Amino acid sequence: METYRTIHSSYDVEHIRKDFPILHTKVNNKSLVYFDNAASTQKPLSVISALQEYYTTFNANIHRGIHTLAERATHEFETTREEVRKFINASAREEIIFTRGTTESINLVASSWGRAFLKPGDEILLSAMEHHSNMVPWFIVARQQHANVKIIPINQQGEVILEEYEKLLSEKVKIVSIVHASNSLGTVNPIKKIIERAHQHGAVVVVDGAQSTSHLHIDVQHLDADFFAFSGHKIYGPTGIGVLYGKKHLLEAMPPYQGGGEMIGEVTYQGFTTNELPYKFEAGTPNIADAVVLKHAIRYINTIGKDNIQRHENELLQYATEKISEISGVKIIGQAKEKISILAFTVEGVHHQDIGILLDKEGIAIRTGHHCTQPLMQRYGIAGTNRASFALYNTKSEVDYFMQALHKAIRMLR
Repeated sequence: METYRTIHSSYDVEHIRKDFPILHTKVNNKSLVYFDNAASTQKPLSVISALQEYYTTFNANIHRGIHTLAERATHEFETTREEVRKFINASAREEIIFTRGTTESINLVASSWGRAFLKPGDEILLSAMEHHSNMVPWFIVARQQHANVKIIPINQQGEVILEEYEKLLSEKVKIVSIVHASNSLGTVNPIKKIIERAHQHGAVVVVDGAQSTSHLHIDVQHLDADFFAFSGHKIYGPTGIGVLYGKKHLLEAMPPYQGGGEMIGEVTYQGFTTNELPYKFEAGTPNIADAVVLKHAIRYINTIGKDNIQRHENELLQYATEKISEISGVKIIGQAKEKISILAFTVEGVHHQDIGILLDKEGIAIRTGHHCTQPLMQRYGIAGTNRASFALYNTKSEVDYFMQALHKAIRMLR
């Protein structure tokens, strides 16, 4: 049963928080303050209830069954595909491929498109702020195809240097794969402009939307993205489900990523043919339950409204940035003009892990370390950062408590 609260025009965060049971739990006998949303968001009751409903009322395999449960499961699975299509404004449902997450989506493109179309001497451009999941797959395929990876530099604020990017573009560049919003810095890259420049040189663009999709309006047609990837667990949905959007003509030209199950058209002792899109890239039994439930997360976001969410999160980021700037010895890492609600920082003379441990004792969950961006940390000459990331259910009072606990932790560690 779907349960969505009516969100009024004024943003009522306390009303929203009631939809998230985990926010009312205790950690180390303290009220939980969850500031690790860039890693994974919490789930509203509508998502939790939908998962239970699937397993208790219509759990079945999809597409090939003719019985009632199979037909309902198939219908709900494909309804999510259409919901995703509308959510990112893809032109056709065939352009929506279900994967395990952003990582698998990028690996799919690198493996399938890369092996089919990259030639020796071709170039792949990545930015200096990429997550390992948008670097390693390209290093793998570059090694296999004898192609070259080049890095687009960033400035000290954490912004791509567009002039340097344009210098790297040439007829040798076949792929530009770049993050929409940085998980370590919060930087929002000028993706539309980056795509336009790449297309002028005949390159295909892959956009890592893992961080941007929960915060920003996504319109893949407006961006003219060739591929766009995101994960369910970062948009208030389940883990283990993700999406790859790809332009239809590109997906049609690509060989299968995996073999077996739904991706086949016909199999003989002599060979096989592939199924039509999108099933060509969905081998085997998919993650049915979490795909079915993903649409409930999307509906929840739509009920509140991306504009409202973005406004609230920007206010939190600004408030937290001002507060933390008053603490002696704290340095913010990533001060781009355009950011999502990520606040990364270091404390002079204090290891980031020690900060994280002490904050956890106060019930505050942040992320510490290199955030799967080791080259970026090397760029800044640091081992890692403390990262607080805010979501639609966080509050200014939580930020105040966080700052008090941070003051306390720093005093203890110095």
